[in-house]
Amino acid sequence: MSQSPSTSTPDAIVGEPEVVEDSELWAGLKDAVATLRLRQVQDGSLLDPDDEARALVATIVERLLDFVAVFPHDADYLKTAALDFERWADGGFGVPDFFDSLQQFQPQLRRVDGLKHLVVFPMYTQNGSTDRRVEAILIEVVWPKFVADLEAADYSNKLFVPIRFLDFTDGYDTNSAVLFPETIAMRAIPTFTWGAIFADREAARFRRVVRAASEVTKLELPADAMRLLDNQHLAEQTFVMWDLIHDRTHMRGDLPFDPFMIKQRMPYFLYSLEELRCDLTAYREAVRLSRDEETDEITRDHAKLVQYAVLFDRIFRFAITGTRVRNYDGVGGQLLFAWLHQHHVLHWTDTKLTIDWAEVPEVVVALGREIDELYWRSIDRPKTAHWLAAYDLVSATLTPHPASSWAKRDLPLDGPPKGFTDAVLPDEFPLSMFYEALSKKMTGVVDSTAGITANQ
Repeated sequence: MSQSPSTSTPDAIVGEPEVVEDSELWAGLKDAVATLRLRQVQDGSLLDPDDEARALVATIVERLLDFVAVFPHDADYLKTAALDFERWADGGFGVPDFFDSLQQFQPQLRRVDGLKHLVVFPMYTQNGSTDRRVEAILIEVVWPKFVADLEAADYSNKLFVPIRFLDFTDGYDTNSAVLFPETIAMRAIPTFTWGAIFADREAARFRRVVRAASEVTKLELPADAMRLLDNQHLAEQTFVMWDLIHDRTHMRGDLPFDPFMIKQRMPYFLYSLEELRCDLTAYREAVRLSRDEETDEITRDHAKLVQYAVLFDRIFRFAITGTRVRNYDGVGGQLLFAWLHQHHVLHWTDTKLTIDWAEVPEVVVALGREIDELYWRSIDRPKTAHWLAAYDLVSATLTPHPASSWAKRDLPLDGPPKGFTDAVLPDEFPLSMFYEALSKKMTGVVDSTAGITANQ
């Protein structure tokens, strides 16, 4: 199935990449991918490859090569992806291997605001599905100057690529807001050089959920917070700043050997603390930048908005999104809310939520210090002792399930760590009465954000 680069490209595309999502070129590629992906099984292979499957791949290959003229900055990737598709078809459509094209796709090397990319890989979509299927995504880089300046100075993060959707196939019609190379089908694990986050989806679902939650709880929002809810573009840029600092924090600080504990057989509340640590670091840095008179006005303004974004996304969306089975983001949101309440800066009185805004930064930063102290001390602790200390930190604020073996310390202290992990309940820290009531009123709104983009 040998192909050579096409010499013709639809007139609607040439010189006008900004309308690529409305072009026949994209529509043909998207349709071919959409049909092919329905024939894949969980590992990405096709059980009954036939002439139709080969014809679909031939169309994908042709369109990928046509896109070279549209996105010349991705020429090496697009050509290699076409070869990977050809090899997959020629090999009988077994488990796909797109290692070669993944190595050629390096969006972190060209972070230019508004730069577009076509991304086609067999992958599973994070938080969406464990089935590995071919997905096609048109994306656009979000790289405002103030973020570029931050990254070039004190917040270096060479792997971070913030993006927005232009269009996508069905695998991204979900809650997934990330594009990570580790989800792609490949024969070997390379050194990963980038990670992309859809700022438009993050901003859009934040705006919808927080607006509804503030109405349900009768919370009067400050003017700056309302600016976020009223302006998608402003919210996107705010989330890019938050994500820049959050993402780099995962590998900075006094860390356990591997902070990404969800990849191991460890209690899921440890990952709750890791994600919350990164968010609270972003919050702390936003407080510092917002008060630094030597920082430019645009950055200071966004730093104020980051504080509202972290606070409201955590306590309103994270806490009630997803199932209660090992929901580490949910626990992090619950913990922040309860911490604020128990430190008397958040109040639920007369069925109305109020917040002492001037007192919030100090209290939020204090929770971050507690987690930092836990991490610092963990370096000198055995693994299970660190786990127990982490549990004590969380359970000092959140009430565990009454049947919890962890809360009772009814654990196999003389056995392997696996016994500790097995003893964690799927919902170790159930929702409080406040969140049970809020969840009932907000379920429809939260569910409506699946697949959301900037235009919705």
